[in-house]
Amino acid sequence: MYTKEIAEIDGSPMQILVFAPDGDGPFPGIVVAQHLPVAHMGLERDPFTIDVGERLAGAGYACVIPYIFHWWPPEEDIAVKRETFRDDRVVLDMNAAYALLAGMAEVDSGRIGIIGHCWGGRVAWLAACHNPNYQAVAVLYGGRIKIALGPDSVAPIELADRIPCPVIGIFGNDDENPSPADVDDLSAALADAGVAHEFHRYDGAGHGFQDFVNEERYRKQAAADAWDKVLAFFADRLKS
Repeated sequence: MYTKEIAEIDGSPMQILVFAPDGDGPFPGIVVAQHLPVAHMGLERDPFTIDVGERLAGAGYACVIPYIFHWWPPEEDIAVKRETFRDDRVVLDMNAAYALLAGMAEVDSGRIGIIGHCWGGRVAWLAACHNPNYQAVAVLYGGRIKIALGPDSVAPIELADRIPCPVIGIFGNDDENPSPADVDDLSAALADAGVAHEFHRYDGAGHGFQDFVNEERYRKQAAADAWDKVLAFFADRLKS
């Protein structure tokens, strides 16, 4: 189960889903950056998004999932939302979600990470570049990290030296965005910036391979193994 909060971002209301473990805490926290399919239907109508929140809460983390596509009318075409996306706005969104999580009485604000799948993988990388308080970042097949979105923005890959903590990356070798060559570039950028990271790549898996809602993309074995690795990564950095 989850509760709902509203944050005002430059006059635009943003829904945030809040998941919490049983007990009193203090719990480590995780900010979840949503994946792109949710852009046209909202967070609550996507079983995968709800599963991410429930899975993390079940593992002992309080987490928040902000609806970062609040800047457009709900009925706006997903292609328009994708092509007019602005990095400056999503940084505001993610910082507001972080502030909500860090301010919760049952959350240890010194132990907060961030995770994102697909579009959210890019957002998680970008958000970490603009918040020095994160202790762990998980990027799952995040595309367009090499591309700047919006006016006066910089490609997130160019901000790698601003990431304040270790990164885990999960990728499918059959993916085209990011492609294996793109993943090599992301790893090189983190290495050049001195950011500790571990990347895991799966043969026979393409983009969105953890999304059980999409039967064509879903790869059950790879998805389970990737979750095991991500949760172990977070446990090492947020629970120890």
